[in-house]
Amino acid sequence: MATFKVFRKGRIAAALAVLLVAPLAEADVLRIGVAAAGGGDPVTFSGSSLGIVRNQQLLEKAFAGSGTEVQWFFFKGAGPAVNEALSNQQLDFAYQGDLPAVVGRSNGLDTRLLAALGVRSNIYLAVPKGSDIKSIDDLKGKKVAVFRGTNGHLVSINLLAERGLTERDIKVINLDTGSTQAALVSNGVDAAFGGRELFKLRDKGLIDIIYDNPSQDVRYTRQTALVVRSDYEKEHPQNVQKVVDTLVDAAKWSSDEGHAEQVFAEWAKSNDPVESLRADFAGSSLRDKVSPLVDNFLIGRYQAVADQAKAEKLIRRPVTVEGWFAPGYLQAALKSRGLEHYWTPYGPDGKQPAADAVAVATSKQGS
Repeated sequence: MATFKVFRKGRIAAALAVLLVAPLAEADVLRIGVAAAGGGDPVTFSGSSLGIVRNQQLLEKAFAGSGTEVQWFFFKGAGPAVNEALSNQQLDFAYQGDLPAVVGRSNGLDTRLLAALGVRSNIYLAVPKGSDIKSIDDLKGKKVAVFRGTNGHLVSINLLAERGLTERDIKVINLDTGSTQAALVSNGVDAAFGGRELFKLRDKGLIDIIYDNPSQDVRYTRQTALVVRSDYEKEHPQNVQKVVDTLVDAAKWSSDEGHAEQVFAEWAKSNDPVESLRADFAGSSLRDKVSPLVDNFLIGRYQAVADQAKAEKLIRRPVTVEGWFAPGYLQAALKSRGLEHYWTPYGPDGKQPAADAVAVATSKQGS
């Protein structure tokens, strides 16, 4: 027989009063997803101040003694796999690229974008060593590896379009990052679009990189942001603020050019060689690349990606960035640290500094 405890009315009232006045309890677990397979031991990733947070266990230190355990998850399936985990409430935060985030929102995924985690990141076109392919114009009819659904997918479409080509003009082979590298080395594909991981193969003499966005056109760059599930944000706003605070601290440290070699050494723990990192970041300042700002450039690029994704029929329902960004946490972190003017906000063109970009962005978005 089940046993039930009987409470007096006074005790029940007292218990309810405690619940009403007590602060929200800390979440037992804070789960962060990274849209990359990562590398190293322990597994980590490169190119973002969040990678510094991971390596230096800054979140674990920030939540020490709170009863909240920080857990990290890495996804070989990149952004699309992260969307599935967010949808199943298996993650609270995520490092995710622009196109996958847009696809998730179009499919009804309720998230907020908190801060930039990597902006104006280049995409490269590589071919096996000795290939006759010398430019994007030579790709017609060729087998080309593309990681569909990731933040490099639309960039590859744009690069083809500039040369009067579409995906129908090539033989698209959908491969993840690791499989792309293997296919290039084994001549399983004629060419491949990818990121900084390609430099390692180039430096070993296995491939040639024939396109590297020499004009730094923002249409051919990728953006990444910190995403949080809306339900988690509503239930644990203090945790969200602590995460953003920690991210800003790491971004500030990473932005100091005097720390460049230390930053590259930290990122190299992911098994990305320092030489590859230097090549990827050549011609750009760390401060600009790791800026966490939610400025008009970031907002404009996410809307451009959303509009193009709809036009390319990668999403069914249109997506607007209105109300999607939640810059209030970032603004609070910047203000508390006196960093309101530390990073340069950029306008939609990604080149011309816009002094009021952050203010304009903030006024248009929710907190």
